[in-house]
Amino acid sequence: MAFEELQTDVREFCEKRDWRQYHTPKELAIGMVTESSELLEQFRFKDHADQSELLADPDRREAIEDELADVLFFMLRFADLYDIELDEALTSKLEKNRSRYPANEYNGRNKTYDE
Repeated sequence: MAFEELQTDVREFCEKRDWRQYHTPKELAIGMVTESSELLEQFRFKDHADQSELLADPDRREAIEDELADVLFFMLRFADLYDIELDEALTSKLEKNRSRYPANEYNGRNKTYDE
């Protein structure tokens, strides 16, 4: 499903509940961070093997998927209300990152461009 279709679904969901009044940029950004933190909490104190087990367990995986969906919900809502084309924003950001992190210099490295 394309971003536009997802945004339409989210918009309709929110409109039926009269939530626009609560969806300021600040509140939506807080929602993204809060839901991202709930995703992170799923993996807290887990080593790599434990993390793999979480993703293999259907119930735990569903909880992880729910948190990812919550993050996406807030992201789509923000973009829809404030006229941000997510596909264009991502394309632009990838282009910047290609310049900052040339593949021949950063292959297998996890350092930032300013380190």
